[in-house]
Amino acid sequence: MSTSNLSPKVIAENILDKVGGKENVSSVAYCMTRLRMGIVDDSKVSKEEIKKIEGVLGLVEQGGQLQIILGPGRVAKVATAFGEISGIKVGELDEAKVRKEEIKAKNATPFKLVLKKISNIFIPLIPAFIACGLVTGILNIVLKFNPGFGAGATGGILKIIGNSVFYGLSLFVGVNAAKEFGGSPMLGGVMAAVISHPDLAKVKFGGMPLVPGRGGVIAVLLVVAFSSWVEKNIRKVIPDVLDLFITPLLTVLISSFVALLVLQPLGGMISDAIGSAVKVSIKSGGAFTGFILGGTFLPLVMTGLHQGLTPIHADLLKTTGQNLLLPILAMAGAGQVGAAIAVLAKTKNKRLKKTIWSALPVGILGVGEPLIYGVTLPLGKPFIGACIGGAVGGAFNAATKVACLSMGLSGLPLALLIKPGSVLFYLTGVLLAYIGGFIATWFIGFEDPEV
Repeated sequence: MSTSNLSPKVIAENILDKVGGKENVSSVAYCMTRLRMGIVDDSKVSKEEIKKIEGVLGLVEQGGQLQIILGPGRVAKVATAFGEISGIKVGELDEAKVRKEEIKAKNATPFKLVLKKISNIFIPLIPAFIACGLVTGILNIVLKFNPGFGAGATGGILKIIGNSVFYGLSLFVGVNAAKEFGGSPMLGGVMAAVISHPDLAKVKFGGMPLVPGRGGVIAVLLVVAFSSWVEKNIRKVIPDVLDLFITPLLTVLISSFVALLVLQPLGGMISDAIGSAVKVSIKSGGAFTGFILGGTFLPLVMTGLHQGLTPIHADLLKTTGQNLLLPILAMAGAGQVGAAIAVLAKTKNKRLKKTIWSALPVGILGVGEPLIYGVTLPLGKPFIGACIGGAVGGAFNAATKVACLSMGLSGLPLALLIKPGSVLFYLTGVLLAYIGGFIATWFIGFEDPEV
């Protein structure tokens, strides 16, 4: 069910009117669920009226932007229509201006800016994680009924496709990291290739062979951050006529030796520590650890701190082949679904009902923003109920040691990526999170908005 029968063009026209016209819009872009706009004069924006536009699920001001939540699918259509009627090219951002506004913003602490950089490195990889993860999930289902399928050519090709994102992950991260750290993207890719090259195993240093790929993406981030710093500082002193030759040469030579002898071992220690900490905490803490992690993840999402977990998820998958953390954290979204269903059952507000009916399907599929900003957070107490539901599901998944084999999905679709033999446990965790969120919200209650 949809919250709006309006066409994307009409929704875009309504939004353009409420933001003060095209003269008040400096940039337009969109992500999976949000239409993001740079605003010239904030006083000309009718924010409460924007929230009332049919088809709008919520409004957030973050990073110097006005972000209108429309939900997956619709946001791309509305963004395209917005660009057509306003004459502003969608995605054409003044990056320097945006960064400057972010730094001035109260919440733009150095720590949050680092998390934003990490997010920018990994978000472009999400479609690859989803595509390859789904191929792996489908292949696992087929192999369950036909074990011999994997020995054939088709099964072999599908296995390669499913694993390809992890095969090239270090290179992808290296390229994106260099962009964020101010270096040359391809030099970032080269540095990632240097520390993951298989021939490193043939090289001995101090009597011990080097280890290709040690430290996973954590090492890549450290190495590329350093190489980008080296590149920028070399470029300051090299004459322009020699820059094309000398700067990349010195950058690669200096950074490679520092990377292999210092930064990669350091990254390896950090990666090993993270992997051990996750395993030990879940093994020793069990349900209690899962309860805490599942119950506190939604507040992390609100503050943006969850972005710092993305490289940890990727590193766990690359270095251990599975991820015990993601199935626990995914329960936060499931708890929110249960909370929203409780609100739907109790509210008499027709607009709120329509918002919930629209946001529930995508919430079940793992996209939680419409429910967070359109339902649970504005009402207050249901957000607490959602956290309780996430804690219940997280406790169960931790106790049963549910692990996934890829990332990029959440909610019910994550079941396709769960380690064979644990899918039923995962689905049970989702159901318990639904029930926990529903019961908690039902008894905690909420102040129903006026009809």
